[in-house]
Amino acid sequence: MKLNGRIAIVTGASSGMGREIAVAFAREGAKVLAVARREERLKEIVDVASALPGEITAYGADLKNTDAVEKMIDIAVEKYGKLDILVNNAGMMDDMSGVASYKDNIFQDVFCLNVQALFVASRKAINLFEANGGGNIINIASVGGIKGGAAGAVYVASKHAVVGLTKNTGFMYGAKKIRCNAICPGGIKTEIGTSENLQNVNKEDMGQIIKAMATNPGAGEVEQIASVAVFLACDDSSFINGQTISVDGGWTAA
Repeated sequence: MKLNGRIAIVTGASSGMGREIAVAFAREGAKVLAVARREERLKEIVDVASALPGEITAYGADLKNTDAVEKMIDIAVEKYGKLDILVNNAGMMDDMSGVASYKDNIFQDVFCLNVQALFVASRKAINLFEANGGGNIINIASVGGIKGGAAGAVYVASKHAVVGLTKNTGFMYGAKKIRCNAICPGGIKTEIGTSENLQNVNKEDMGQIIKAMATNPGAGEVEQIASVAVFLACDDSSFINGQTISVDGGWTAA
């Protein structure tokens, strides 16, 4: 019950890391607004949470729409009266292209979801946190926010932006009891490989990226990400702020 009484939003919660984070939070007593584009898939975790100490409410939204980003926070506050934790997990991959061959539409979509949605959500959340005397943001970045060869130019640049936003937010608002940290997953067993962009991968540039995969120790489990998210969300990590935590089996240590 490390999150008993806490109110959280988890984006990208219909599958993979987001789903597991939402369930783990509810297991620890939190009330969670689970947000995803595929609302029908959220019903399953709402049912799962019915047997847990906490609670999950589903909200279907495409977070490339900034109005939907703002609305999800309004909905959480309307339903639960406050917001304590924001987990910015929703994101998308690129097609592995380098900067010489990136596509404009992929750039727009990836930066809109991976970066702009985080800015909009964080701005609104922090204004609430300031009024309430504190709060907590957990951004799901990537080893792509640390390494140059983890994906294409667009995705890597977007996740470097997430890391930068995390550090700046932690620094700017730490004195107001607002924390912001990032988890940088390595290879994790999720559905990301089925995304449209990765179904149309730039094979030539992918050949270069594969070289950076040589030291990857393998794929981790979503539960290993969720356990770190619980740690960052609870008081056990109260003196950790503005940090990036790589959960990658040692990939970035090479």
